[in-house]
Order: sequence, then structure tokens, then C-alpha cells
Amino acid sequence: MSQPFDASAASAAYKNALEVIGAVEPTVAGAIRSELADQRASLKLIASENYASPAVLLTMGNWFSDKYAEGTVGHRFYAGCQNVDTVEKLAADHAKELFGAPHAYVQPHSGIDANLVAFWAILAQRIESPALAEAGAKHVNDLSDQDWANLRKALGDQKMLGMSLDAGGHLTHGFRPNISGKMFHQTSYGTDPETGLLDYDEVARLAREFKPLILMAGYSAYPRKVNFAKMREIADEVGATLMVDMAHFAGLVAGKVFTDDFNPVPHAHVTTTTTHKSLRGPRGGMVLCQPEYADAVDRGCPMVLGGPLSHVMAAKAVALAEAKLPSFQTYAGNVADNAVSLAEGLMKRGTKVVTDGTENHIVLLDVSSYGITGRQAESALLDAGIVTNRNAVPRDPNGAWYTSGVRIGTPALTSRGFGADDFDRVAELIVDVLSATTPTNTAAGAPSKAKYVLADGVAGKTRAAAAELLDVHPLYPGLDLD
Repeated sequence: MSQPFDASAASAAYKNALEVIGAVEPTVAGAIRSELADQRASLKLIASENYASPAVLLTMGNWFSDKYAEGTVGHRFYAGCQNVDTVEKLAADHAKELFGAPHAYVQPHSGIDANLVAFWAILAQRIESPALAEAGAKHVNDLSDQDWANLRKALGDQKMLGMSLDAGGHLTHGFRPNISGKMFHQTSYGTDPETGLLDYDEVARLAREFKPLILMAGYSAYPRKVNFAKMREIADEVGATLMVDMAHFAGLVAGKVFTDDFNPVPHAHVTTTTTHKSLRGPRGGMVLCQPEYADAVDRGCPMVLGGPLSHVMAAKAVALAEAKLPSFQTYAGNVADNAVSLAEGLMKRGTKVVTDGTENHIVLLDVSSYGITGRQAESALLDAGIVTNRNAVPRDPNGAWYTSGVRIGTPALTSRGFGADDFDRVAELIVDVLSATTPTNTAAGAPSKAKYVLADGVAGKTRAAAAELLDVHPLYPGLDLD
């Protein structure tokens, strides 16, 4: 792993931990060992995954897991939370310094939880607080039944404008089956049909027409930068709150790859993120915001969150401390450079890449030219030891289940030390597998969208070639569990 650690100390820690776990439930200890072995032996290209450091991973297994700590630092509903206060404040302070944010809330358990906190904080700040003031009340419990009914209606009548799922947006950006699509009246902006790029004039036109309370920016599968200064201009023009979900690219913001107009934090009213993915921390979420939203954000627990996961907050503090090091900026720059190498390697071998390239850590392949679906491509690549996930492309004829695309990313293999030449070789292996994949027919004789045949010998040959790359860049080098 490119991130240094004390292999001897880590080996001893994990051996001892697995011995203790195995004495109680050996199947779990075995699954943990198998997971490390599987990750070491595969080319992990899932854009939302990474490898946390041993320090981050070890921080999650401790006595903080045993504490209830509802509330915020210094204002808990349980006694005995002084140590939780220490780690939560430290994590928030690290986040504020790292991202240049006025306020940070580190309790969310996931990215979706972070977005829920942000949604309700925006509703509270923009709708609830003015309604309470107008009614002369300090708390919703002080409202009359009629004022409460009026407030509930006002909260339920709000609108959100976000990126469509097939253009690269996320489920929580207003997708109907998700809670966000049930909380808000929602409409979507997409991308230009020719270039696949965001059309800011079209976003502005939709915002003027729709007049949303929240203009949502950010993405899950859009391989380009977003100009957040322009998005803020659009939000201000229509009186919307600009909310940015930077879960995927937070590491590129922390690593100073995305700066100025492309750094969302100074432009957004509220910014949410996960702490894993490109940030390389524990699985969890976080909310950054401008001062006027701080009080509402800090009511995330008990507003929508259960008890804080104090052991994960401690791990967030460790990961954010790592991200403040100069080496993390080098890492983040390599993530972006490697994505360009991967995209170029695919395109020069004839694979269609959405937007004809990338400016972040994501490369989105359109595999339809191979005569297969994204689901078939994902499965065939997995057979060959290449871990990806299928993903819709703009205006995808195969929908969100079978898809026509595969999303890949560079954070994890960059953590292992892969460079530009390595990613060019990875591109070659991907093309070899896709070229050797053929759909089989359904019982009715039509081409299947799920079943396929991978030509004989390709999976084994690809695994062998991948092993050569992986051996040069071992995962957690020196970490020995035997």
C-alpha cells in the first residue's frame, strides 16, 4: 500500500484480534481472512471503494462502540460522554481545517444519512424557523394544531432540482423510489445529448421554471468536474439553497485537485459527503455547512439519526488527520492522473467512454458496442478477477438494472501504488474480456440481457496477468496474518 504503516505492529494487532474473534465465532474470523485475501487478489475498480489504512480500521474496534451519545459535543442526553466529545470535536475540527468549512457535523452513519440531515436542516432553516417566528413560538410543540398543520403542509410542498440518475446523479437526489423523491416535488436536469456534459444554461432555465427550494449538485457517475460557482449563481437567482453531494470526489477536494470554482465547499450552502470512497476513511458520512445552517445541522441526532457511532467518529478523526498530510495531496493527484490514463487506454483500444474522457476519478464505459449489457460486462469482468459495477449511461435503453454501462474508478488501485502504465495495462485487460464476451439466447431465442459466455481461457489468462500487476503493488505489504 502506498500509504506507509508499521507492518509488524499491524500484523500483531490483527493476529491477536482474529484469535480473539475466532475463539467465539471461527466462521466470522475466517470470513475476515478470506475478505483480505480476495481483495489482495483482485483488481478493485469500483469507484466508490478504497482501502482504509490499518490505523483507521483498528480505530473502529474499541470501547467507543459501547457508548450512547445522542446530542452534540457538550450537550448530550447521556452522562459519561466526555471521551466521545473529545473524538467528535477532533474529527469536526480536522474536517473544518481540511475543507475550509465554517462548520462540520461528523455524526451521519452514511452518505444517505448525511443527505437526510441536510434535507431536514434546510427545511428547518428555510421553512420551520420562519413559521415558528411568525406564530410567536420557540418549538413546534408550542404551535396550535392549525399552525402545525400549516407547517406540515409547507414542509411537504417543497421542491428539489437534481441531476437525473441516468446522467450520473445519485438515488438521494430526488429519485422517486428513494426517500428524497418522497420528501420533495422533484424534477431533474440531465446532460447534453451530444457531449454528455452538463449544460449550465439548461440547468438555469429549469431552475427559473421550477423554482426549487434545493438545487442539488454532485454526482455518482459523472466523469467531469462541476463548476460550483455557476451552480451557486443559478441557486441565488431563484432563491434556492445550493446543496452539493461530494461523496464521490471529497478526496479530490481534500487533496486540492478540485480548487476554486470546482471546490464546492465555499460555494454551497450545505455540502455532504461520505468519509470512505476517495477520502479513504471509514464507512460513514459528514455534513459541512455555512454558519446559518449549523444549528439545524447539529440537530441531526435525534432529528433523523439514531445514536452516534462513536467508534466510527474516532476513525473519521484518524482518517481526516491522514488526509491533512502532504502525502494525501500526492495521492489525490495520482488518482485523477490515473483515471485519465485508464480512460485513454480504453479509448485507444476502441472502447466508448462517456464524455470521451474524465476529469475526476471515474471512467464510465458504454459497452453496447460489444453487443452486451452492463450486467453481462460486470459479470464477465468479475469472472476474470476485475471488480467493477454496472451503471446506466445517459438515456440508457437498458434501464438501471441491466444498463449499457460499467463504472470504474481509480482510488483503490492508486492506494496500492498503481501508476499510469499500470492503468494502461488494466485497460488492455478490460478490453480483452469485453471483446471475448458474447450474450447467450433466451428460451425464446432473443439475446439475453443477463446470461453470457466468456471465451475459453480468457478468465484464467486475465487473472494471471492481473496477478503480475498485483504482485508488484501488494495490498498492505508486510501485513501477515499467518
